[in-house]
Amino acid sequence: MVRTTAGMVRGSREGGLSVFKGIPFAQAPYGEHWLAAPAPARPWDGVREATAFGPRPAQVSIAPGVPEWSAAEGLECLTVNVWTPDEGGSGLPVMVWIYGGAYQAGSADMPEYDGSLLAAEGVVVVTFNYRVGLQGFGHVDGAPANRGFLDQVAALRWVQDNIAGFGGDPGRVTVFGESAGAGSVAALMSMPMARGLFGRAIAQSVPGTFFSAAYARKVSRDLLEGRSAHDCSPEELLAAARRFVARGKGVALPFSPVVDGEVLPETPWEAFADGAGSDIELVVGYNRDEFRMFAAMAPPATEHDLAEVLKEFALPDADVVYRTAHPDAGAVELYNVVLSDWLFRMPSALLADAHAGATYAYELTWAPTELGACHALDVPLTFGTVNGALAGWIIRGAPEAEAVSRQFRAAWTRFAKTGDPGWPAYEPVTASTHVFDVEPSDVRDPEAASRALWSKRGFPVIDE
Repeated sequence: MVRTTAGMVRGSREGGLSVFKGIPFAQAPYGEHWLAAPAPARPWDGVREATAFGPRPAQVSIAPGVPEWSAAEGLECLTVNVWTPDEGGSGLPVMVWIYGGAYQAGSADMPEYDGSLLAAEGVVVVTFNYRVGLQGFGHVDGAPANRGFLDQVAALRWVQDNIAGFGGDPGRVTVFGESAGAGSVAALMSMPMARGLFGRAIAQSVPGTFFSAAYARKVSRDLLEGRSAHDCSPEELLAAARRFVARGKGVALPFSPVVDGEVLPETPWEAFADGAGSDIELVVGYNRDEFRMFAAMAPPATEHDLAEVLKEFALPDADVVYRTAHPDAGAVELYNVVLSDWLFRMPSALLADAHAGATYAYELTWAPTELGACHALDVPLTFGTVNGALAGWIIRGAPEAEAVSRQFRAAWTRFAKTGDPGWPAYEPVTASTHVFDVEPSDVRDPEAASRALWSKRGFPVIDE
């Protein structure tokens, strides 16, 4: 049992670890707290059983096999989970995971996010839920912006106030996340209200989409078709989001972080250039073939498709640069490279360039299937969940999976403990990058042509 600021909790013993699940860090974001900033969890009497994950936040299903959300699951979704090898006073490093899901889906109860193997390396692992979709990131008049980020800050404050009771050191907190979780990590490093809540960060495949307040407001109004979000139920918001996506409106993501000038004053690249986050040690990287996972769910790209995306991104001489850098690639592969650059690779690379503090860069190149080193491949490798459902799609029992996973787990936990993942620090001039593969290596600027091309454009806010 552990005493938290809201009351006593009782977890369970699992494989030599103490595991606590479903501990509220804020009140249910419904009813009087609908579209509001998170309110502190209500205290409870006696001992609260902490042996089951809290319910998912309201969300649409964006992946095959994931059930649609229902209020019957429960509404007390703002909960944390803790895996610890030694609760109480031992002062272990703390790793706080932020899940991805395109800012519109995800939850901490996914089996892929089991913290057991990481915690067994001598760290305390924390996962938590935050609001997604319009409830978390829609820009709604009369409601605070970036409510999903406000939830994340509240969870990190819970860590500061409570993690010592679980054996963690609140002065040695590392946040780590993938995809939208990595975008969240970058944003938190930029946000004044998150200052001092963590000292290290790992950003795995940072997305480049950040909305202006005006654009985000327009997207939310289009989605709601004139209705007020304050008058909608969670189910009505989700139905509106599904209709919006089906109509094909908006950019690749209907929801993204909003540069609102208060919660998030600037994009991370702008904030880092101004010195924000320079006191935070950072690991940042991407997977070589990010877009192949998405390409597998769509018809093959054509030369026309390639020309259209190059035109949309307005990159000078892009066609020549890409064809020169990839002389043997056809339209399909070049299209995948361009979209990989736009979505995750170059936002991550330019974040490393912009960060003024200690920075370590990586690229995952291990390709267990025809999907290559695709988006989300790093998730089961990070947690060692290489036999789960996600891994069954993108790893398919490849015999090298456990060895590559050990590389990730050793680097991430070493970084959480020491601030050094085990390879040379990044310098923009040389762009020294660690390559995760069956045989790892350290190389110079592995995507030099793309980095040079995109550094001229950058990732400004989406405003139209």
